Amino acid sequence: MADITETIRTEKSRTALSVQAGFLLAGLLLLLLAPFFFYPIFLMKLLCFALFACAFNLLLGYTGLLSFGHATFFGGAAYFTAYTVKEWGLPPEFGILIGVAGAAFLGLVMGFFAIRRQGIYFAMITLALSQMFFFFCLQAEFTEGEDGIQSVPRGHLFGFIDLNSSTNMYYFVLAVFLVGILIIWRFINSPFGMILKSIRENEQRAISLGYSVARYKLGAFVMSAALAGLAGAVKSIVFQFATLTDVAWQMSGEVILMTLLGGIGTLIGPLFGAGLVVVLENYLATSEFPVTIITGIVFMVCVLIFRRGIIGEFYASRLGRKLGFVYRR
Repeated sequence: MADITETIRTEKSRTALSVQAGFLLAGLLLLLLAPFFFYPIFLMKLLCFALFACAFNLLLGYTGLLSFGHATFFGGAAYFTAYTVKEWGLPPEFGILIGVAGAAFLGLVMGFFAIRRQGIYFAMITLALSQMFFFFCLQAEFTEGEDGIQSVPRGHLFGFIDLNSSTNMYYFVLAVFLVGILIIWRFINSPFGMILKSIRENEQRAISLGYSVARYKLGAFVMSAALAGLAGAVKSIVFQFATLTDVAWQMSGEVILMTLLGGIGTLIGPLFGAGLVVVLENYLATSEFPVTIITGIVFMVCVLIFRRGIIGEFYASRLGRKLGFVYRR
């Protein structure tokens, strides 16, 4: 009897893996064919914000730390990349690497102070430090104040791939996006990621087991900041500018909204949430009705009906469990 039960479980596991692999391949195929059916700039914006939301979810969903200052890393990397590419004449790949390194450094500094507190105090510290960086960007000479850094050249990737072509630019952004998602997936499924989840569930127990919780939190904070910076750096190349909007507190609020809509603690949830918000902003931009009100209404409906987020509720549903998805948040 036990052998039969084990066989059934194995078959269910194989079926679930096959279904999930099918979803993954279908999604990848859709991304590869998307620029032939949709506006490439819109798709690139969606991918950048999806990566930004996934980076934020790494901190909130898997470590349990709510940051109100992630715009610092997103916008900071955008400024660093835009300046080095435009003023120093660096190729885009080096400009993006500098942006990511700058965001990681900002994450190290901000995280060093923020992780000393928990809960709402942690969130307020990140917000305060983020606002300090905002005013720095407003006053600093290299950011060009309220005008921002404009007319950033896309240049040639590795010296021979012309990024002024929308098709080339899209597939470059897609490659960066996939690499970023792969890094996040590997990170959360590593022993380091497992410890982060244990800290999220019961920090005191993790301390009693001998883990240096502060170091793990700081490591997660820096990793999240670097990936958010990757999204911001690529975004500055795509749109060829970096402005104060990228570092404003509204940007931090927007990425929180994306993550909550999709479902925290899921890899796919922030992608879906980012897509929903970007689509709403894009198609309602010419409407007389304020986009923020529509977005707020959608958020309230999701909070009332989908308490775990849209993807989180799907994972927890009977159909989601049959397909092998697990919601552990």
